[in-house]
Amino acid sequence: MKQIHFLICSFLLCFCTASAQTIDHSKWTDVLQVYVAKNGNVNYRDLQNNRIVLNDYLNDLASNSPKDNWSNAETKAYWINAYNAYTIQLILDNYPLKSIKDLNDPWDQTFFKINGETMSLNTIEHKILRPMGDPRIHFAIVCASESCPKLLNYAYEPETLNDQLDEVAKEFINDASKNSLTASQITISKIFKWFKSDFPKGAAFINYLNNYSTLKIHPETKINYQNYNWSLNE
Repeated sequence: MKQIHFLICSFLLCFCTASAQTIDHSKWTDVLQVYVAKNGNVNYRDLQNNRIVLNDYLNDLASNSPKDNWSNAETKAYWINAYNAYTIQLILDNYPLKSIKDLNDPWDQTFFKINGETMSLNTIEHKILRPMGDPRIHFAIVCASESCPKLLNYAYEPETLNDQLDEVAKEFINDASKNSLTASQITISKIFKWFKSDFPKGAAFINYLNNYSTLKIHPETKINYQNYNWSLNE
């Protein structure tokens, strides 16, 4: 009887482990380590001629979307990596080009499928990631442009996701090429303007910046916005 109980428990453990199986992002890290510099610049030219590992990863994404039993971190990491990987694919499919905005409606193009559903980059950003309620995703998804947050040269992973998102938020907010910060006046990225509804309002917004800023910004400081550089991040 004990042996039967043991076998049943073992079967259930194996079944639960298998059902909770999530995607392996190591292929994406392999691509990023070779073709993305530490400053986030992408070597599109060389990657265009060596797309086997990237294509393998995209195939993994396409056939293994998040399940109901995935954790929030597993789901969020999947979609952040998917957004960035499919953005790379979009650029490579149209390379060479000077800017992603040279393309016609780049974010609305339905150029990939995940589990048979035709999707666009806007599908991922606006219908999936933004409703998850974490504004740090805006420092993690990269639109292949100079003024975007830098593309990390390793994948987002569920186990380290919170730390990774804090890291990219801090790096982006303190990057003088993206945000000019002083105690009394700030000129910040238009990301904060375009997605204003995703960030805290009023004085709470300054508090949000101060959570990551290396200097203390006064709560009533004047806010201006920088011009956005859409040149390709290469």
